[in-house]
Amino acid sequence: MTEPELVGTSPIAESHRPTMPGWVRTALVLTLLYLFLVGVKLLESGVKVLGSDTAGGLFDGITNPIAALCVGILATVLVQSSSVTTATIVGLVAAGQLPIETAVPMIMGANIGTTVTNTIVSLGSARQTEGFRLAFTAATMHDFFNLIAVAILLPLEIATGFLLNTATWIAKKLPVGQDATFDSPIKGAVKWGAQQFERILEFFISNETVLGVSMILLGIVIIFITLTYITKNMRILIAARIETSMNAALAKSGLVGMGVGVIITIAVQSSSITTSILVPLVAAGILAVRNAYPITLGANIGTTVTALLAALATGTLAGMEIAIVHLLFNVFAILIIYPFPRIRYIPVDLAERLARLAMHRKSMAVAYVVVAFIVIPVLGIVIFN
Repeated sequence: MTEPELVGTSPIAESHRPTMPGWVRTALVLTLLYLFLVGVKLLESGVKVLGSDTAGGLFDGITNPIAALCVGILATVLVQSSSVTTATIVGLVAAGQLPIETAVPMIMGANIGTTVTNTIVSLGSARQTEGFRLAFTAATMHDFFNLIAVAILLPLEIATGFLLNTATWIAKKLPVGQDATFDSPIKGAVKWGAQQFERILEFFISNETVLGVSMILLGIVIIFITLTYITKNMRILIAARIETSMNAALAKSGLVGMGVGVIITIAVQSSSITTSILVPLVAAGILAVRNAYPITLGANIGTTVTALLAALATGTLAGMEIAIVHLLFNVFAILIIYPFPRIRYIPVDLAERLARLAMHRKSMAVAYVVVAFIVIPVLGIVIFN
């Protein structure tokens, strides 16, 4: 088959003829993507406004590892940032206010809690049946991977303490006490945009609860609108041949995708931003679910940089130890699951099954978010502590 015939039979090339210059459409997509991230940030900030008081007291008096795991999940959901949670945990450990053995399962819980953002973002594609199935799969495969990782590594850590012992050995080899910070310009730009919307809302709303709810609702509206037009324009912008080449490059080696995830997450200082960007790409059919999968795993590793920087700033061995535990947990999780073809895609398979159910009953998707990220962690804290 000749090249012209291949392009002509492409559903993307045939269905979406360019109607504006490529550079204009590229600028439009980048603007929409920026507004999409601003919407995600507004959503996060709104949840943080509502949950900041609750999150502050969650770390007190926790001794049971299951309760500590649930605290890590719930605290991250409430502040909408695993970086904030892990940095807080590092600070508490460094100050001697939180036993490091208790902090380890909290760090694992933060890894689970951080996935709630892109899961909520995937609901923005609810009006598109097939797009929603793909988006929800892309979001929840991250959930399932982290859940499986915790199910394997938490019992091992409780029984042997291998993560903490390894982290202690590494921490003693490293210089501690350097003042290390990094401010991502991308994250800063997104935060600035969200603050402009927040100031407008604050001008009209004085009640903190109403303000938080309003921020959440505005964030959801922005996410819904931008997702719709990002999906439409990206399918036009990226021709079938480019789409195929991109997926082929990522399919050759999972290490390529992981490297992309690590680099992007370090650059933007947020795994939520990285994984949330993947949702519209997968929903549009531009990026295959299984090619997006290793990028999310790379994001898990990239997000540990924040805790490492916080640990360097504290200047304590204990703070560095718990930060390294965070890194080791994510590295070992990948080493245990990803290299083996028979189990590698279990998280993706589970996510696809859940997405097929949620595709027919959208209420199930909402129920999943509430139960998995709020109800179960709350019950875990109440029962086990």
